[in-house]
Amino acid sequence: MFQRNFRKVSVQGRNFFDFFQSNKKSQKLEQHKEKNNSFGKYDIVQPWTVSERKTVPAYISKPSYGQSSVPRESPKFEEIKDNNQIESMRHSCLLAKRILNQIPALIKPGVTTDSIDEKVHELIIYNTAYPSPLNYRGYPKSICTSINNVACHGIPDNRPLQNGDILNVDITVFLNGYHGDCSTMFQVGSVDKEGKRLISATEICLMEAIKICKPNENFNSIGSIIQETAEKLGFGIIPSFAGHGIGTYFHGPPDIFHCINEVKGKMQPGMTFTIEPVLTQGGPEIEILEDGWTAITTDNARTAQCEHTILITETGCDILTL
Repeated sequence: MFQRNFRKVSVQGRNFFDFFQSNKKSQKLEQHKEKNNSFGKYDIVQPWTVSERKTVPAYISKPSYGQSSVPRESPKFEEIKDNNQIESMRHSCLLAKRILNQIPALIKPGVTTDSIDEKVHELIIYNTAYPSPLNYRGYPKSICTSINNVACHGIPDNRPLQNGDILNVDITVFLNGYHGDCSTMFQVGSVDKEGKRLISATEICLMEAIKICKPNENFNSIGSIIQETAEKLGFGIIPSFAGHGIGTYFHGPPDIFHCINEVKGKMQPGMTFTIEPVLTQGGPEIEILEDGWTAITTDNARTAQCEHTILITETGCDILTL
């Protein structure tokens, strides 16, 4: 087990996809390289071929970056949403979750993440929504698929899923002017015990964090409970990835860090934001590949991530993507 010396982390504000662009690792299109150690037996994933970007019909309402790839400026402070805005958020989050619930039928050995992306793209369009990741700062696909040692922002490609893979599928939709965001882990075929344990621990950390969310609670309490819970279960946190405020904008304040931190700010009724911890079997370091998006663990350890969008209410919180 890796020694984890990051009990207190000083973190800066980060937005989705905006990670360490200057720290890219040379990208190699390898075939299959297996890892077999105390953390389990699994395929070490490298990117394969990515197909052409898909189009969105003209009648679909698009976010600001739909054509330009440049998102409009997000709010400078946490947004308190009114009842109409909250209702719109409920609709977008419900659609995101309904689409995520279709994914299990697509997951099996031999299926490519590119084919999953294609089906999800079509499903989102069918529901007159826009796939939020598409062309966000140039991202080429409609979903993120992060497998085994890919910690976050994996780009769907033509690699066939392997028996024993674990993968995160991240779905965000833009519906009637509002984004809804969620993700969860999936198992491909027969997954080893340690892989299952990692997934379970990530789900527990997410739910433990949601339990404490209520008016006047500190945002940094989320990071404390997640890191403490993860370490009790024998895992570490990848601290580079944060949850975020969400609404008509894809990413905005507050930044929700999943490790112990000293970020200021308190939750208030009407705020909506995501919680999306990434747990790891190994150390906290990642590298970004040449594609500018794919974040891999430097030690090839497996990771798992789960995500919900929540609303702070007068008495606690609602999980909008439940």
